[in-house]
Amino acid sequence: MPREQVKNRQRAGSPEAANRSRSLDGPPKKASAVTPETKAANIRRLRRLEGQIRGLQRMVEEDRYCPDIMVQISAAQEALRTVGRELMRNHLRHCVTKSVIENPDQANPVFNELLELIYKHSR
Repeated sequence: MPREQVKNRQRAGSPEAANRSRSLDGPPKKASAVTPETKAANIRRLRRLEGQIRGLQRMVEEDRYCPDIMVQISAAQEALRTVGRELMRNHLRHCVTKSVIENPDQANPVFNELLELIYKHSR
């Protein structure tokens, strides 16, 4: 296999690739609107979460008391849920609203996508 194909396959499994959603017939989708404040708050939360995860790794490496680790896992999960809620709020407020207003004929696919997102997010 040529080297470029190997690199492309590796990139396909990367976090950046996971963040790119593609429509069936077009380029990667992007958010319709994200306020700078919301984006900054989400980035701060994710960076804080990154530190929490590193702390969890250290706790496991140091054989810390299991309940202490589990409490920290719960805190990390809640931080992720908070970011998810903010993203959902933004998606509803901007992306879904814009899509339905601009293409009322295509409202059902938008609503179906939204329902799938809600089902996946609520697990």
